[in-house]
Amino acid sequence: MASISDRLSPRARQIVAAARTLLEERGRAGLSMRNLAAELGMRAPSLYKHFSSKEAIEAILISIGFEEQAALFEAALERAGAPLAAMAAAYRDYARANPELYRLMYDSPLNRALLEPGSEEAAAAPSLRVTGGDQHLARAAWAFAHGMTIFELNDRFSEGADLDAAWRRGLDALQAAAPPAAAPRRRRGAP
Repeated sequence: MASISDRLSPRARQIVAAARTLLEERGRAGLSMRNLAAELGMRAPSLYKHFSSKEAIEAILISIGFEEQAALFEAALERAGAPLAAMAAAYRDYARANPELYRLMYDSPLNRALLEPGSEEAAAAPSLRVTGGDQHLARAAWAFAHGMTIFELNDRFSEGADLDAAWRRGLDALQAAAPPAAAPRRRRGAP
């Protein structure tokens, strides 16, 4: 199946790429139709030929973010001995690499009607798998990962806090609640 970006027209792809760059450079407040048009060397009304609103551009960025996360989560699970920890590491790494997109995706209300169909579900599917389909545990794991991630991005932990240790402790607790099928695989010969 073609990626979300591949399904866009070349000009729409250009607009989305510029919007993502602008978002990361200036934050959500700096992502305006006027700023985006200036970045592209065009007039703001021309953008409306491709996207109906700023919210539509944000929705496509969010959808692409979900698509990227789904691919990263799947790749992490393929090579994971500890699936929950692998997904959490991929989640954290994605947020640190794309902090403003991450904030757009997870730190404000989400207009699901504007998202590309199936994009959010694709990003959530791996976490449901590693929790044995337990939606409550999957939500708890996501809430833990989001809380840790947004506090780290916003520099809310005290200086010298061992965030890696906090992640391990939280993930160990969540993994203990996971069904046996979702438990980490042990290497041969390990007790």
